Amino acid sequence: MWAVWTLPVSLRITRALAALLLLLLSAGLCAELKVRVRLGDGHVTEETLEADSERDAITVEFKQGDGTLITFVADFKQDVKIFRALILGELERGQNQYQALCFITRLNHNEIIPSESMAKLRQKNPRAVRSAEEKRGLEQLSMNVAVNLSKAGQLSAHIHNVCAEAREAVYTRDADVRHWLDRGVEGSMFEILPQTVDFPGIQSCHSTRDLWQPCTCSYGLRLEWYPCLLKYCRSRDSTGKVTPYKCGIKSCSKGYHFDYYVPQKQLCLWEEDS
Repeated sequence: MWAVWTLPVSLRITRALAALLLLLLSAGLCAELKVRVRLGDGHVTEETLEADSERDAITVEFKQGDGTLITFVADFKQDVKIFRALILGELERGQNQYQALCFITRLNHNEIIPSESMAKLRQKNPRAVRSAEEKRGLEQLSMNVAVNLSKAGQLSAHIHNVCAEAREAVYTRDADVRHWLDRGVEGSMFEILPQTVDFPGIQSCHSTRDLWQPCTCSYGLRLEWYPCLLKYCRSRDSTGKVTPYKCGIKSCSKGYHFDYYVPQKQLCLWEEDS
């Protein structure tokens, strides 16, 4: 069972003051929660959820069954979300120890609970293996724009640290670029990538045999468990008036499928196994 640490109005003033004192003592600090989650392939992983109420951001991180480290950051201040995958490399095929990918898109409202609510979240049974209450649909994303990491701080202060290993593999999409340009960010941080419409010779990496040919790569990941909505209960005060208060969370699972250009298939070897 889950509870959000928000007391109903009808409780005694002394308890409200005690809660307020504890809240003030913890203000500005990061709150971390570890949750055991069952992945789609049956593996159980330990997911770390971190809420930074001062920077108004949430981080979700876990390892997949194949050893890939997935990191998701929701930056509420800038309405930006960041996905990072650290994929174990195939050393026998000339790859590095790991390969990093970073995908950046706009954060929409009501995708995930606020950071202040996440910071107050507690679980009563830490050993329980969690499964999401709602499985949301797969989101297809065409990441057709490269992002210059050295200038990406204009989008979010979190990008440089999260995406540092990705270097030349930081991507976004043109619809988000247009939105950010309207907000005044520098256009020089973006580079439009080759498209199959303009270059018919570019195939999917799955169909390309030559490891050194450019192609369109696909990468999929799933956030198997995250708090997506707040639940509200009701209480009555001394006058009989009904007052709603936060009393828990709803958990969701959501998959993402990213398509993007790579200068050589060597950077997309997992396509051979798909």
